[in-house]
Amino acid sequence: MSAPRVSLRPTMLSDLDFVVSVEQDSANAPFITLWERTQHEGAIRFPDSRHFIVEDEAAAAIGFVILQGCRNPHRSVELKRIVLAPKGQGLGRACVRQLKKLAFTQLGAHRFWLDVKALNTRAQHLYQSEGFVEEGRLRESVRLSGAVDGYDSLIVMAMLDREYQARVALGQEPA
Repeated sequence: MSAPRVSLRPTMLSDLDFVVSVEQDSANAPFITLWERTQHEGAIRFPDSRHFIVEDEAAAAIGFVILQGCRNPHRSVELKRIVLAPKGQGLGRACVRQLKKLAFTQLGAHRFWLDVKALNTRAQHLYQSEGFVEEGRLRESVRLSGAVDGYDSLIVMAMLDREYQARVALGQEPA
C-alpha cells in the first residue's frame, strides 16, 4: 500500500466554519489550545503566518495547519497547529513531511519548531520519528480544560535545516 497523499491550499475565510468545527471536535480539542474564529482570521491575513487547509487525494478537506514566523529574521518557523479529522491513516505523517519541505525549501527556515502537549504521546512519537528533537519542556504551562482539572506541560521540539538536509541525503524525506 502506498503512502497517503495530502495537499495544502491556502485557507479562505469561507473555510473557517470547517476549521472551527474540526478544531472543536472531541478527538482534537484535548490536544490543542482552542482559538477564536477571529484568531484564525488573523492568521489568514497576517503576512508572517500561513494558514492551510489539508486535503486528501479526492480534494476533500480533512484538516488544517498554521505556520507562524514565516518572515522571522532568525529564520525560525513554528508549526503552530496541525489538526486532522481522520486518525491512524498516515495522513499526519504525510502532512508533516510536506510541512518540513515547505519550511526548509520554500520559506528558507533554519529551524522548524513546534510545541506539543505532554499528554499527546501519539504526536510526540510521530514528530520524533520524523526527525524532530526534543529541546525542552515548559512544565505545567497549559491548563487542562473539560472534566479534568489541572495542567499539562508543553514539549518543545525542533529540526534544523542541516538535520533536514541530512535526512534528504539519506532518502528519509520524499523528493
